Amino acid sequence: MVKPGLVIFLSLFTIFACENPSNYSKAEDAQDAGREFIRASLDGNYDKAKFYLLQDSANLMLFEKWKSGYDKLSTEDRVSYKNANILPLKIENTNDSVISYIFTNSFKNKDTTTIRVIRVNGEWLVDFKDIH
Repeated sequence: MVKPGLVIFLSLFTIFACENPSNYSKAEDAQDAGREFIRASLDGNYDKAKFYLLQDSANLMLFEKWKSGYDKLSTEDRVSYKNANILPLKIENTNDSVISYIFTNSFKNKDTTTIRVIRVNGEWLVDFKDIH
């Protein structure tokens, strides 16, 4: 005979195990999307960075190239990126659906990067094609 407590436990376990493990929150605004993408990128958290990425073929191809480059970094460099702070330099509205997020980080603070964050169907996402 199966104990009722065991049935409840197994039922709850099954429910939670089947949930999407990437319960990331949609960005509230463009700055949030940019910050979340950058933080995930510095941390090497591919799933989270991809969640905030505009999903088109060009972005996915560039994302795979970025992942390959990150994987080739030394362990020391990866740890330094994970410990780095995001240093926003300028956030410019191009229009109500596009911003440029210009930043550096405390590990490579002489390297400035600009990403474009766009609103698509009411959702803010990073367009990796325009990174520079």
